[in-house]
Amino acid sequence: MDERPVLVVNEGELAGQRWTLNDSELIIGRGNDSDVVLPERQVSRHHLKVLYRDGRYLLEDLDSKNGTFLNGQQIHGTVPLQDGDEIQIALCVRMLFVGSDVTVPLSFDIPRGDGANLRLDEDRRTVIIKGKELDPPLSLAQFRLLEMLFDANGAVCGRDDIIEAVWPGTSGLGVSEQAIDALVRRLRDRLAEIDERNYIITVRGHGFRLDNA
Repeated sequence: MDERPVLVVNEGELAGQRWTLNDSELIIGRGNDSDVVLPERQVSRHHLKVLYRDGRYLLEDLDSKNGTFLNGQQIHGTVPLQDGDEIQIALCVRMLFVGSDVTVPLSFDIPRGDGANLRLDEDRRTVIIKGKELDPPLSLAQFRLLEMLFDANGAVCGRDDIIEAVWPGTSGLGVSEQAIDALVRRLRDRLAEIDERNYIITVRGHGFRLDNA
């Protein structure tokens, strides 16, 4: 019975696939020369790697353009991995680090906000606030913005992060400060149709965060 740790994709085009880790490095990226190839535009050619050192597994971001996140927090450099950690790659692919193959869950339907006021249904691109579904659904840009803030789990998202999440591949060309502010304002207005609470908090000089206690 193999008790080595595994990585399991729980969101993205490769959802459900898994890789058993060994003592060698595992490079993850969009490039065909990566050990794990993720066919997503937002993923860098060599985005991150998992390595084994001094008896434990570590996660290292390889100076990726759109970032690597561990349990909702962006990492820089190398950080240790623990059983159950969620690795998020460029806000578009999620992986689960499971301590051994024998404990891999059979289902990867991870709750998206259970217990909070605001929840997301990504498959249907819908938002549920206090048990009530927002109708009509958000626009794609509004949903991408809300999903990014949701995934950040209360952390502040800067304007560059918003541009990459909402308008991927544009490098910000043609996206003004006013366009971002207008998008945030429209999203706030839509959420207020169900709950007047201000879920999207402006952090002056830094960006925005989601208050979803």
